[in-house]
Amino acid sequence: MGLPETKVGERVLLQGSEACVRGALAAGCRFYAGYPITPATEIMELMSRMLPKAGGVFIQMEDEIAGIGAAIGASLGGMKVMTATSGPGFSLMQEHISFAAMAEIPCVIVDVMRGGPSTGLPTRAAQGDVMQARWGAHGDHPMLVVAPSSATEFYELTFQAFNLAERYRSPVIVLADEVVAHTRESVVLPSPDGMEIENRPKPTMPPEWYSPYKDPGTGIPPMASFGEGYRFHVTGLMHDINGYPTDRQDETQELMARLFNKISKDFHLLQWYDAYEDEGAEVMVVAYGCVARAALQAIRMAREKGLPVGLLKLKMLWPFMRRTVIPYLESARRVIVPEMNMGQLSREVKRVNQGKCEIVTLNKVDGRMLTPAEILATIEEAFA
Repeated sequence: MGLPETKVGERVLLQGSEACVRGALAAGCRFYAGYPITPATEIMELMSRMLPKAGGVFIQMEDEIAGIGAAIGASLGGMKVMTATSGPGFSLMQEHISFAAMAEIPCVIVDVMRGGPSTGLPTRAAQGDVMQARWGAHGDHPMLVVAPSSATEFYELTFQAFNLAERYRSPVIVLADEVVAHTRESVVLPSPDGMEIENRPKPTMPPEWYSPYKDPGTGIPPMASFGEGYRFHVTGLMHDINGYPTDRQDETQELMARLFNKISKDFHLLQWYDAYEDEGAEVMVVAYGCVARAALQAIRMAREKGLPVGLLKLKMLWPFMRRTVIPYLESARRVIVPEMNMGQLSREVKRVNQGKCEIVTLNKVDGRMLTPAEILATIEEAFA
């Protein structure tokens, strides 16, 4: 697999997986541990070549559990880390994702969705991991999940996933799909110089004064790295501000509230979307991932026929962007939610709809992509 140097502003033919890797490196990723699995293997292969050249560390582990475990350990050592997998491997990672959420360890997990359940359709596309990305890990904690629909977005959202992980001291999931990962597109990558790189907050007090989970007023405690002279305890148990296990009601309640509040306070900053032809739209399509690309073509075809239809493309799936979605539910007669599953995100749309308009679902689970023609037919039915 060739890896030509890409200059900023140069138009290149790029696979989605390579765009993901380049976005991670631009954001400062310097550690990758993982295990090969279709259709995410190209990310690991590219990391094995590109990461050492950037001064980073690549390790192929014995399985997906070890992969995310090594990434968590490297993050505790101060590195920006990533691992990538697909559905079956993503299932194996869930306990460690829960641990990272509780211990507040930044890490980025890329899940390239494929047909399932179980081994399913390894070489085919699907969007069946949407709810798993939010609720797959045990316990009650927030999750940050972004969903690219193109090679360019795979670059940009992977880059931003690292910023989110560092900003909130949280695991962040990049939820792609086989089509986005394997499609080669002509793209111009943005200059990293114009993209702000965020780093985790660091302690400024002496080591003997450091409490690793004490809220400094922002909801996000500063995070020392192992090896910097700060000794602190890390556990998946409920813990006090010093990291030691506790079951005191006041301490456990405060910890859980802070884990949620540090993200919920910024909901207004997490409304990541693109809207097309939405002005005066009587019917809106809400889509994400590769289906959003097909939906964009479908609404353009519909507009040529004089049908007032628009598209809301979601780039942030979790937290669910109800602030963005609700105004469209209030202004449209019908909202169509096409998905390559049996209706996972549409459940969230229905939850916040509360009778505002009619919700129409379009579902496909045979491993083939929803086409513009199929979405257009559903749009035309909505106007019939």
